[in-house]
Amino acid sequence: MTNNVNGHNTGHIPFVDLITLHRELYDELAPVFRSVMETAGFIGGLMVEGFEKDFGSLCEVQHAVGVNSGTDAIRFALTAAGVEPGEAVVTVPNTFIATTEAISQSGASPVFVDIDERTYNIDPAKLRHLLEHECSIDRETGRPFYHKLQKAIAAVVPVHLYGQMAEMDPILEIARHYRLIVVEDACQAHGAEYFSKRENRWRKAGSMGHAAAFSFYPGKNLGACGEGGAVTTNSAEIAHQVRMLRDHGQSRKYYHDFEGYNGRLDALQAGLLQVKLRHLTEWNRRRQEAARRYNEAFGGLHDVITPFEPEWSRAVYHLYVVRVPDRDGLQKHLAKAQIGTGIHYPVPLHLQSAYSQLGHRPGDFPVTEAVANEILSLPMCPQLHAEQQSYVVQNTAGFAAEGTVHQRAATA
Repeated sequence: MTNNVNGHNTGHIPFVDLITLHRELYDELAPVFRSVMETAGFIGGLMVEGFEKDFGSLCEVQHAVGVNSGTDAIRFALTAAGVEPGEAVVTVPNTFIATTEAISQSGASPVFVDIDERTYNIDPAKLRHLLEHECSIDRETGRPFYHKLQKAIAAVVPVHLYGQMAEMDPILEIARHYRLIVVEDACQAHGAEYFSKRENRWRKAGSMGHAAAFSFYPGKNLGACGEGGAVTTNSAEIAHQVRMLRDHGQSRKYYHDFEGYNGRLDALQAGLLQVKLRHLTEWNRRRQEAARRYNEAFGGLHDVITPFEPEWSRAVYHLYVVRVPDRDGLQKHLAKAQIGTGIHYPVPLHLQSAYSQLGHRPGDFPVTEAVANEILSLPMCPQLHAEQQSYVVQNTAGFAAEGTVHQRAATA
């Protein structure tokens, strides 16, 4: 099947195009592989250290520690920052399960609060309501005690979903008041920025909490050619703890201060990431341009709700997510037109079987549940062309118009 827009052959439009990206970078990436083979420097070493230094600079933090995955990054950050087994950590149900897996695997329990309907990120007002109305304050620690789970809340994990940062100023203010650790889940937000009114300056994702976690899964804005992740922090102690956690608790070879994990970042992946890091700012700019083109093209479609970007946000559009009344119908329609899409995420975490022990029911987090039924992720990557976007918009508009006609006929 051939798709044509203004005389241009669009072909199949993938949800994300990793083949073109790596084809364009082949001459830069291939020497990294040769270097690793020639030196047999597979684990640690200068490649890992060089990438950590460069990524820390991008995030404007003092320390970046490479680890095996974004999941490891969240888990290690929580543990290194001081979350203890038996405590609780607040986050949102509208995120990938890695966020809550990391909380559980650190020995803590996840506690959910609902999201803001416009940004899809944690709603600071709902966070405050949880702490004020569902908790009491422990006299000794000054931290909230969550009555439902009978556990002390130690931390909050705001998720910078889809490439847009959560509203950090009020979150950090609440955390200071209740003595909570803040670990940013920045796994989808490489290079995103937030304007802090409190500090009167722009801050990078991963620089505002006690620590932050990034994923370098291949489809991310900065993706490895395999698994990878990093913890960023301005705390030398947290960085030191993460380095030991990723390497079996070793302070030096064969001397183990505690039980850790095998969570190191491979040297090959670090070297490939260091090459790609040089292109990240330009890739993010292209994503932002593509998002603007989508926004303008969808401007006249009332049935399509486009992403909301507050004035305090510089999103990097890891995903371009719209809301439509008939999400499943639109997805099938676009698939017939050879347009790839995704759903992030179809079942909120509080309704997943993995968390049935928490006792949640439909209706507990109404905003998340409403969003989950309507969101659709459209093609988005730095290599996305305007002609391809026009084809996506035309097919979406055609489906929306057809739905309007059918709705009018049914009510006539």
